[in-house]
Amino acid sequence: MAKFKGFLFGVFFVGSIALNIFFLTNNLYAGHVNKQQLSWSQRAAAEAEAVASVSCSGHGITYLDGLFLDEKPVCECNSCYGGPTCSHFLPDCVADADSGDPLFLEPFWMQHAESSAVLVAGWHRMSYVFADQSYMSQVLQNHILKVHSIARNAITKGKYLVFGGGSTQLLSAAVFALSLNSSSLARVVAASPYYPVYKTQTDFFETAHFEFQGDALLMKRTSNSTGNAIEFVTSPNNPDGLLRKAVLPGSSVNAIYDHAYYWPHFTAIPAPADEDVMIFTISKLTGHAGSRFGWALVKDEDVYLNMLKYMQLAELGVSRDTQLRALQLLKVVLEGDGREIFHFAYEKMRDRWEKISQIVSLSKRYTIQDIPPQYCNFFEKVRGPSPAYVWLKCEREEDTNCNAVLRGANIIGRLGSLFNASDRYVRLSLLKRDDDFNLLLYRLKELVSKEGGAETL
Repeated sequence: MAKFKGFLFGVFFVGSIALNIFFLTNNLYAGHVNKQQLSWSQRAAAEAEAVASVSCSGHGITYLDGLFLDEKPVCECNSCYGGPTCSHFLPDCVADADSGDPLFLEPFWMQHAESSAVLVAGWHRMSYVFADQSYMSQVLQNHILKVHSIARNAITKGKYLVFGGGSTQLLSAAVFALSLNSSSLARVVAASPYYPVYKTQTDFFETAHFEFQGDALLMKRTSNSTGNAIEFVTSPNNPDGLLRKAVLPGSSVNAIYDHAYYWPHFTAIPAPADEDVMIFTISKLTGHAGSRFGWALVKDEDVYLNMLKYMQLAELGVSRDTQLRALQLLKVVLEGDGREIFHFAYEKMRDRWEKISQIVSLSKRYTIQDIPPQYCNFFEKVRGPSPAYVWLKCEREEDTNCNAVLRGANIIGRLGSLFNASDRYVRLSLLKRDDDFNLLLYRLKELVSKEGGAETL
């Protein structure tokens, strides 16, 4: 028995040594491989880290492709801040709430700096096509479908995917594709108030197949037959944040649903969207408007193929570098249970809406749109509004140009007539950085506090 125990001890001892040698060798090899893998990327990573580490006082950012002075990156300051490190506030600065730049999500991506970073090799995707001879990354397509399944905002089964340079290019591609199915001129319309690009872009690319003919509501009221028509439907709507459906009836009407803002941080999701042509964009999902990436979910194969044809003729597909970045961003979105970004963004947008609402509620001169609480498929409960924009109205009879009234209070908005609405309305963006929003809040407080009879703010 003693000899047998000694034999077992010897086996375990020798085995232990062997395992230690194995793990040590593998660790050394892994370290060697890591050094090899990082050999060509170290300089790029160090450069990116150096630029990111420059302090701009919390009111600006430095970029790799920004200006450099004496080999040091120059801070690009937020609105109303200046100086070498953006530490100087400009007290008479105008609160610019015109742009729809979704910069409110910058803090989220700074919190996820490591996981969201992309280093692109000089030889990355030099070909026109992927290995399957397509212009679209299959891996990216799979991630998009997963994001929709988590957000619960769209039915993707039975739909074809088309990539585009943001939603703007896809809107044009959809008009092109749908107009080819028409036997006569397709009349392109949208219900007022509508996003101005629908008109300007359709007019610019007008062909013998289609032309923009204005307000869908007016067409419905004045025409017994809508004929061949293409209706843009923005849901939630830009500028007022209301959920919408197509207004024109008939089998000869095709609808393009612009769902740029149909995400849980901008609106309640009462049910997953299931229209024939649905367009989404990463701009309003992750905030990366500058990457110019969007996608369409299309039910009809012919429409899908014609949209692909448009994209191939226009661009030979979306930039492979853009697709790589979009993929990395969606990987971060899908981390954990895939809900973090929606909760983060919703809390911020809801807070902004509530603060604006509180100020305007004290006014007798201005009102904003009413968005009732609604059940949300994502949050699985009734939730309040968190729109991207304030659709503000000047109620006094003499205030026929509300934008001019606000401009007198150092606030810049977007004129109502640009949305085919009255100039008594102004769109104010809630999407920009905290600095921009806080200044807008301050200017609005000043404006309302000067009203005769208004409560003290």
